Amino acid sequence: MWAKFFFQLVFCGTAATIVSGAVAERIKYGTFIVFSFLMAMFIYPIVGHWIWGGGWLQIKGFFDFAGSSVVHSVGGWAALAGILVLGPRFGKYTKEGRMNPIPGHNLSMATLGTFVLWFGWFGFNPGSTMSADPVAISHVAITTNMAAAMATISATVLSWILLGKPDLGMTLNGCLAGLVAITASCAFVSVPSSLIIGTVAGVLVVFSVIFFDKVRLDDPVGALSVHLVNGVFGTLCVGLFAQDKIAGISIHNGLFYGGGWKLFTTQLAGVLGVAVFTFVISLIFWVILKYTMGVRVSLKEEIEGLDIGEHGNSAYPEFSGRKPAYSFIKTGKE
Repeated sequence: MWAKFFFQLVFCGTAATIVSGAVAERIKYGTFIVFSFLMAMFIYPIVGHWIWGGGWLQIKGFFDFAGSSVVHSVGGWAALAGILVLGPRFGKYTKEGRMNPIPGHNLSMATLGTFVLWFGWFGFNPGSTMSADPVAISHVAITTNMAAAMATISATVLSWILLGKPDLGMTLNGCLAGLVAITASCAFVSVPSSLIIGTVAGVLVVFSVIFFDKVRLDDPVGALSVHLVNGVFGTLCVGLFAQDKIAGISIHNGLFYGGGWKLFTTQLAGVLGVAVFTFVISLIFWVILKYTMGVRVSLKEEIEGLDIGEHGNSAYPEFSGRKPAYSFIKTGKE
């Protein structure tokens, strides 16, 4: 039981970190901590019980092997509510509706972080077997890896076509999108099916990033596109691609394998149930926090940087430390 608790604790923390990326660069640190506490206490455990703890969705026959809905779409719906309450970062959109890119400052670290996540997913998905089952574990590891690889490729190719250059940020988010999309079905689908799921996920993440910018939903890291859109897509893929006992686990066949609409409609009902509950409760929490603690830093603090305003430190002290030297060189004065 303690092992399972620790496993679920990390899943719960993952859902909260999804929110952190979407509300970055303008949220109060203390407010985010309080929201994370509320989410961990009153949102994640309830959805987890519905799907994994004998709740109404599990009884209905809903399947989410490792958390496309329980972890990723929960984090995505909570993030969407937060973005709506916070609003976009200063200077992100013009009055005419145009979008000003605010690129990430360190693509090398972003790439390293993506590889860390990709590796970590082999604990996330195969670990969800909750037993030392070599057949299931190896199958889950392969479908997980293949989906991530195909999504990386499809996102790279599509961004290259649409943007004229192979955008590294899109490539990284494509990899994560494939991982999110396969998470619900990794133990229920074949390897060829995982290739299809990953390819579609990579395409979806590129189009959804563009879409969210067009509707002026400022998501600094693409969390909605990676976790919400592909969390929903991955959950529905169970109803489309599932094959009974392909990894030794009993499940109703999906639509594409002769199972009809039964499993797909169950998955759709689960997606809608999780969406309504998580989004509404999250929105209530965000609004309460807005009118009590406040959710957004001041404009001055946002422009100067939250590292200074929220934490009293500079993320890049070498720049401020060199200013006197540069001033002396330029003016000849101390």
